[in-house]
Amino acid sequence: MKITPSRIGFVSTRFSGTDGVSLETVKWARILSEMGHECFYFAGESDRPEERTVIVPEAHFKHPDIEDLNHDLFDNYTRSSKTSGLIQAFRFHLKQHLYQFIRTFDINLLIVENALSLPMNIPLGLALSELIAETQIATIGHHHDFSWERSRFAVTAAEDYLRAAFPPTLPSIHHAVINSFAARQLALRTGASSSLIPNVMDFDHPPPPLDDVARGLRADLGIPDGAHLLLQPTRIVPRKRIELAIELARRVERECVLVITHKAGDEGSAYLERLRDYAELLGVPVIFGSEIVNHQRGELPDGRKIYALADAYLQADLVTYPSTVEGFGNAFLETIYYKRPIVLSTYEIFKTDIQPKGFRIIGFEDFIQDETVEQARAVLDNPALGESMAERNYEIGRRHYSYSMLRTKLAVLLSECLDT
Repeated sequence: MKITPSRIGFVSTRFSGTDGVSLETVKWARILSEMGHECFYFAGESDRPEERTVIVPEAHFKHPDIEDLNHDLFDNYTRSSKTSGLIQAFRFHLKQHLYQFIRTFDINLLIVENALSLPMNIPLGLALSELIAETQIATIGHHHDFSWERSRFAVTAAEDYLRAAFPPTLPSIHHAVINSFAARQLALRTGASSSLIPNVMDFDHPPPPLDDVARGLRADLGIPDGAHLLLQPTRIVPRKRIELAIELARRVERECVLVITHKAGDEGSAYLERLRDYAELLGVPVIFGSEIVNHQRGELPDGRKIYALADAYLQADLVTYPSTVEGFGNAFLETIYYKRPIVLSTYEIFKTDIQPKGFRIIGFEDFIQDETVEQARAVLDNPALGESMAERNYEIGRRHYSYSMLRTKLAVLLSECLDT
């Protein structure tokens, strides 16, 4: 299938760090670049090449004015005239910058990453929807999460905005979702069809072996010699249920340190403090490692190393993933790619889309059971058992979640968008 090279503009609130949307965008951009397309970026924060990026601070969901709007719009059924006016002002401001972005880089295809599905920045979603309606520019809405999947958006004074832009149903928008449940709900709620494109890893190229840099991670995190490293590679938000990982670390009755790689998320710091207190109560060493773990290696201003998330995986004895809700489960896929054993809560999408493929995991549902503890202890005591599980999982991952699969699906999707 031959596709004319395009100039593609990725748009989101943020392209930076180790959140799932940012990491998955890197993979899409890499595949698209290999296919001959050029990629550019528009966001409120970005670590992509400066010469290909437009940063508009108000596009970020953490911008103070946007955070204030979100406080006014959610947990309330009514909004003030002032709030409506501010939303329209920011919408116009962002739309002008989006137009300029398209003109500057001669963009002929937009890929909107979660900014038209999860209402973290209402003005940005409205600006995008209006621009797409006015220009009919070919657009892929790459939806990782929807508002109806998050309880914090259930009570809202922004229902009109959600119906208009999260997501919009316009002729030039093609929707891509990451799981079958999202595809069904999108069709049920909006009548829109979608392409199912799950998250991927580069299974055709195995991860590099542990090197001297990665070996320094344990010492720099202060993990004692001989202690087991339990890795929680997620943001610190309540739906990740990290307290269950702390409980597991206590109940296996081995010397364990739980390392949490990501920062607190966009839902405040109360949960972080609850985890600190809970870990102290159970006597479990927990290390919050986000300062020195990022998506790639580097160096802090004081000279300390920044380790890649890959380094943390390669050093882990066991990965914990007790989430109650996931759109797909990037941490699960990363664990499979880096060939580590995993303890996870069998969340709905795992049960329906992933588990039927035959992955070997230590699973539980609502709470940590004795059987869960025994299986985790067996893996810690017998690394060969974990290696056997990991090797089988890697082969399954290569069949179903590889870059080759993504390349094929993107070729079809772009063909549909660009009518070639």
